[in-house]
Amino acid sequence: FNVKGDPKDIVIDFTNSRVMDHSALEAINNIADRYGEAGKRVHLRHLSGDCAALLKTLNDGDRPYELIESDSKSDPVYGVATNVTI
Repeated sequence: FNVKGDPKDIVIDFTNSRVMDHSALEAINNIADRYGEAGKRVHLRHLSGDCAALLKTLNDGDRPYELIESDSKSDPVYGVATNVTI
């Protein structure tokens, strides 16, 4: 990631990936924060509904620089681990 050199609108597409746990959610937030501080917007595509909901909960709602773009026809369906016991 090149925050300074990247365009004003950044698209992160999760089509071929899966957000598994809270450490992944934190990593997404950290990236979005870096771009948000630079006055840029991050578009998050193809997150599961569970992941999108957890991000919104984690952030106490929407953040103007972190846009979750939902598409019910192509977004994956899976859960994010929230409470793991070993």
